[in-house]
Amino acid sequence: MENYGKGESTGLEQTAAFKINTGFTPDDVSMTREDGEVLKRLAARIAGIASSSRMEEIRKLWKRHNKLEAGRPIVFCDPENGWNEIITEAEMECKGTLARRWEMDLRKEIFWGEEMGDGKPVEPFFDVPYTVSADDWGVKAEYHKTDSQGSYIWDAPIQDYERDLPKLHAPEFEIDWETTNGCLDLAKQLFEGALTVRLKGIWWWSLGLTWPGATFRGLETMFYDFIDHPDGIKELLSILSKGFLQKLDYLQHEGLLSLNNDGTYVGSGGYGFTDELPQEDFSGVVRTVDMWGFTESQETVNVSPDMYEEFIFPYEKPIMERFGLTCYGCCEPVHPRWHVVKQHPNLRRVSCSPWTDTEKMAEYLQDNYIFSMKPAPAAIADPKPDWESIRRDLRHKLEITKDCRVEVIMKDNHTIGRRPENVVQWCRIAREEALRIAS
Repeated sequence: MENYGKGESTGLEQTAAFKINTGFTPDDVSMTREDGEVLKRLAARIAGIASSSRMEEIRKLWKRHNKLEAGRPIVFCDPENGWNEIITEAEMECKGTLARRWEMDLRKEIFWGEEMGDGKPVEPFFDVPYTVSADDWGVKAEYHKTDSQGSYIWDAPIQDYERDLPKLHAPEFEIDWETTNGCLDLAKQLFEGALTVRLKGIWWWSLGLTWPGATFRGLETMFYDFIDHPDGIKELLSILSKGFLQKLDYLQHEGLLSLNNDGTYVGSGGYGFTDELPQEDFSGVVRTVDMWGFTESQETVNVSPDMYEEFIFPYEKPIMERFGLTCYGCCEPVHPRWHVVKQHPNLRRVSCSPWTDTEKMAEYLQDNYIFSMKPAPAAIADPKPDWESIRRDLRHKLEITKDCRVEVIMKDNHTIGRRPENVVQWCRIAREEALRIAS
């Protein structure tokens, strides 16, 4: 631990956004000998971690868990933006744009495998995403940064439904095959003999509709629309839903989808290991029905359950119907709308955020769904966390959910108080409490 967290931030994107839109160009596909040697050395360390008996047990644990078999709660921590306070410029050795991105990804896996102490499966793979343009829906929001931490405001492009909705169409995008194939070939040259390199498309984080809806219409305006322009907001969400379905059709037809029934992060927490996917008639071409799917509606946290049922659920449901297993929710408290959410087909993983009524959700989910427990990330944002309070809170919630199929997920961190030890200590406590409740 002594080598971590002692330098300045790398400023590298740490959320799923990078895997979806890499931002690489053909000019980035190069590697100096020195950078290549660094990456090879790190890959060899990962290969050793991935082949350990501990990782094999973690994979089995996730598979049993995803099948709803009884077992101890699984603990997982992704510090997200906190990674820039763990792996800093003091640790980084590479100089090139592509090399630095790959170095960060490799160093994160090593920290997970050697220091974190959670249930993150470190895999013997190096996945190269497609380099692809952002979705073009026919309209575009204009963004304006408000601080150096990532906050922004935006100008919504749909100001008048009658005038602007006709501009909206199914998302169009372009794959940069030169960059994609260049990255793939380079990775194979570097990691041959250590890690298996795969071209693995991450085309979305969520297929939820209200984030693009709020982007195109404006968050506050969208809320007013439920009363003032009900037909307009329904048409907007219908267009977005059909657009996502058309994109899924295209990705499936072109063979661009990848299985996520392995050590792929699915939903807003948890890993996809399962032998329930792909379907029995799988012939090698990945279809949506062979995959985990995911929607959420965080933006409508204060929208009534009745409005959620009328305005949002009907347009989410056709998307969820496409997938073999599904996940629902992120930061929104799901308990007020559970009677609607539970109608989603093939639902398996349900996010229970810090604002969720734990007792109600434990009663609702029982052992029929995965209870994806999300403790408040603010607890480890302080340089001096109140560890006794953190332990009490975890113990209390694990007692309530002892008959459920629980995973404890620490995520959504913007800071960890510039103390890498915060995440390690949190994992230790969470693991101790998980073992205690299972004993």
